Amino acid sequence: MTSLLTALVAALCVSTVSSEIMPQADFNLQAMAGKWYLIGFATNAQWFTNRRASMKMGTAVFTPTADGDLDMSYASLTPDGSCWRMNGLAQKTEVPGKFTYTSESWENQNDMRMVDVKYDEYALAHTIKTKEGDITIVNKLYGRGFELSAELLEKFRQFSLETGILPENIAFLPKNGECPAA
Repeated sequence: MTSLLTALVAALCVSTVSSEIMPQADFNLQAMAGKWYLIGFATNAQWFTNRRASMKMGTAVFTPTADGDLDMSYASLTPDGSCWRMNGLAQKTEVPGKFTYTSESWENQNDMRMVDVKYDEYALAHTIKTKEGDITIVNKLYGRGFELSAELLEKFRQFSLETGILPENIAFLPKNGECPAA
């Protein structure tokens, strides 16, 4: 009973901390456009512990729409040479830098916030995923190039710890080949 109560309190604390995280104040949707490399990945999701070792760097392409939404595509080269791809449309909210979307494949609701962005260098995204009352946090660190400074990697690690991610669930992804354009 005590462990169940502890888990419940921890989940409540994480959801409270995450709901208070705001996107970057001067977020510029047009400046997000283009290709980004997924360098850091942190989550409290159960599936991550089994897949962490096989995860590699992939590329994300963000395309602003005329309506102010964000078209997102992601591709990662798999060990057999094929590509794993995912696409989605993140819909704008009243708050610049905050988007919502539903994942068809995972059947969850997503609240994504671009919390720290230097448009020519890096972007830190914080996503709260909700499915059937369960909340999962995913933090992603993107770079315009393959590598980021040690200071930015540490900033991502600290941010992830502050949002309730365990140290062992913070990963910096190894370089990988790129998928051909779809």
